[in-house]
Amino acid sequence: MLVWDGGRRSALTWGKRVAFGVAEGGVRTCVGARGHACPTGAAVSARRSAARCEECARLDRAHSVAADTIADDPRPYHVYLAWFGPGMVKVGITAAERGSARLLEQGAVCFSWLGVGPLMAARRTEELLRAALRVPDRIPYADKRVVRAVLPEAAADRAVEVAELHARAVALPAWPESLVREPLRVVDHAEVFGLAGLPVAVGEVGELVAGGVVSGELVAAAGPDLHLATGGGVVVLDTRLMRGWGLVPAGGVEVTVPVREFKEEAGVQDGLF
Repeated sequence: MLVWDGGRRSALTWGKRVAFGVAEGGVRTCVGARGHACPTGAAVSARRSAARCEECARLDRAHSVAADTIADDPRPYHVYLAWFGPGMVKVGITAAERGSARLLEQGAVCFSWLGVGPLMAARRTEELLRAALRVPDRIPYADKRVVRAVLPEAAADRAVEVAELHARAVALPAWPESLVREPLRVVDHAEVFGLAGLPVAVGEVGELVAGGVVSGELVAAAGPDLHLATGGGVVVLDTRLMRGWGLVPAGGVEVTVPVREFKEEAGVQDGLF
């Protein structure tokens, strides 16, 4: 689902043609912070996923769990393990009231809850796994995109690394007492994302440019990424790159914005097991 300024929504279904152009002479401008417009309407880089100037980015992070600025948040938090491909497992936290929304937003192919409790206990557990088991809290999107078309076909095979790491994690002796361990229950998103039979992508949109066009048939969508079938092969579009631009309808023209070719498969995360 794409949500436009003004609240209009565009449903995204498999086989639908996604097509838009960037207005001639357009400039990408800051989208502001926390529901407020950027006071200066600052221009921002076309290559950044976040369409915010430095000041608005600072304001946006001023009340952020990720930036550790709301340590007194009374809500319970989940600690989770998320898998994006072979060797790509990360640990993270999300407010329990959000359910699996955060995992869908990141494009997690499968995941399992690890524990639930107060925010700081969840944060300490996240740090524990990073230090004791060398599990990262971030997987680059570039790595996720390269492997989506070559993942194991069976859900059981996709769940193996999460299950193994879950067992090692719950066995650690230094868990915060206030964090309740949760049993292994692997949730698989491959069908939700449309990954079955996904063709290997040839590259990703590097940036939008004034007068450029993006057009292709939607074959998969994971997190912010749309996999679009074009005349030159499947191209991945990070929809976050669309923010801050003035966009217009486009016809049947294919992709005319810069595309970065995928040279090789992303490396496997070292030292995880």
